[in-house]
Amino acid sequence: MSKPKRKDDRLKINDGIRASELRVLTDDGNSTVMKRAEALALASEQGLDLIEVTAKANPPVAKITDYGKYVYDQKKKQKEIKAKQNTVEVKNIQIRVATGEADLQMKADRASEWLNEGHRVKAELYLRGRAKYMDKKFLHSRLGNVLEMIETEYKVVDDYKPSPKGIAILIEPIKKKK
Repeated sequence: MSKPKRKDDRLKINDGIRASELRVLTDDGNSTVMKRAEALALASEQGLDLIEVTAKANPPVAKITDYGKYVYDQKKKQKEIKAKQNTVEVKNIQIRVATGEADLQMKADRASEWLNEGHRVKAELYLRGRAKYMDKKFLHSRLGNVLEMIETEYKVVDDYKPSPKGIAILIEPIKKKK
């Protein structure tokens, strides 16, 4: 769901521009300060549109270009930015105090796999009943056993801290320099 655009977020073009003086950019890269009427006349003479690019500048910056091409270029830039973004998911492994060594190894292997894919991993020691009142050092060491079994290099993002279900630690892979 996209955010609804506020009225002042929309592009102002041609007669929608209210500033009396504008810094006008042309497609060839020149910029000059001129009256709004002159800029509109220059744009219509070239068969192009006058688009307000930066309203907060003093004087506001406008560009003489084709409106459709300008909107297309802006959308293209947004797509490129979105494509370059790296989304990192937080994956969870959950263990209990009584989880066996084989199961711990299996969960550690899964965590290694996720770290190799570039995800963060939240290791959570699930505490129920009497386990909630066990010695903190013991609980930390139990969670530490799983972390020792992880073969991929990682760094701790969020150290041992209470979570709604028990104790959790957040780790992420160490990024290798290219």
